[in-house]
Amino acid sequence: MSAHRIAAITRRLLQQFRHDRRTLALLFVAPLVILSLLGYLIRGGASAPGVGIANEDQGPVGATLASALEKSIKIHTVIINPADGETKLKDGSLVAYIVFPPGFSQLVIQQQVIAPEIHLEGSQPGTQAPVLQALQDALTSFAAASQAAVKFQPNVSYLYGGPNLDQLDYFGAAFIGLILFFLVFVVTIVSFLRERSQGTLERLMASPLRRGEIVVGYMIGFTILALVQAVEVLIFSLYVLKVHNQGNVLLIFGFEVLMALSAVNLGIFLSMFARTEFQAVQFIPLVIVPQVLLSGILFPVSTEPTPLQYISDVLPLTYAVNGLRDVMLKGADLTWPALQLDAGVVAGFCLLLIFAGIGTLRRRIA
Repeated sequence: MSAHRIAAITRRLLQQFRHDRRTLALLFVAPLVILSLLGYLIRGGASAPGVGIANEDQGPVGATLASALEKSIKIHTVIINPADGETKLKDGSLVAYIVFPPGFSQLVIQQQVIAPEIHLEGSQPGTQAPVLQALQDALTSFAAASQAAVKFQPNVSYLYGGPNLDQLDYFGAAFIGLILFFLVFVVTIVSFLRERSQGTLERLMASPLRRGEIVVGYMIGFTILALVQAVEVLIFSLYVLKVHNQGNVLLIFGFEVLMALSAVNLGIFLSMFARTEFQAVQFIPLVIVPQVLLSGILFPVSTEPTPLQYISDVLPLTYAVNGLRDVMLKGADLTWPALQLDAGVVAGFCLLLIFAGIGTLRRRIA
């Protein structure tokens, strides 16, 4: 082996990268951006989940625990009427509410048992931990101050979900949408770029076909393949993995269709800004990864730092994930205004990308 020839190949490769600014940005800038985003999500002053406090106890224990919860930095508390608690869980203004029932203090004094009623929304397990931790802190503080050996026996109820569901049941709805969105996006952007590089798209542009006809034709073709994949993913998730589903299967498939259309049109649109398949793949950390972090798949949107919540509110994947979770975990149907909003936003994003793809398609394809 010749060290000189090996060094020549190495220099040639490094020179190619030196002139490819997009690749250099992917290697050295994108990791810092993603890590900064992840760090801000975890350590950037996440918003405390909203928790309702309903103190019906006339004794000192309920008042003491309610006061301790109000001072907790882990949750944001509001005083509510127990009758309004379930409504606030359903509209998303609260993730939980805690009730100290009548006779609560007497029970603690007589039986040394602390038994508050904890009502959890339950569709996102990430919001439950701060609530339970804040209550545990309040109980620990009370026990230390009173020097009493009390037992903690909460009465926990779930509006959605419950202790019988595992992590796959909670995250399955989001993963169904994410897998479909990611794979369809990659296949579309690479395939459409290959059509350009092989000259097929240029020949079509020289024909009497209009730009809109070309984009819609490609969109339908890619979407048909995506729908086959959507059926496969749905059947495997529900009947092989047995992911929990409380809603209509056709509604889940409808959201899959919208996500497939979004991914296809996003791939067609972004392929206009890439010249090679390698450049096309570089859009993954720029387009897919931020949506995975901010759309509520891993971290509930309500607990993100406030500036990131504004970004999450304009991401299509956020609404698709919300819709799938509402259907599969809450049993939502088309009469739910929230589900109508989610479907409408994703559909509007599809239309926007169709027009964007038509607008960026030029008569001359490089």
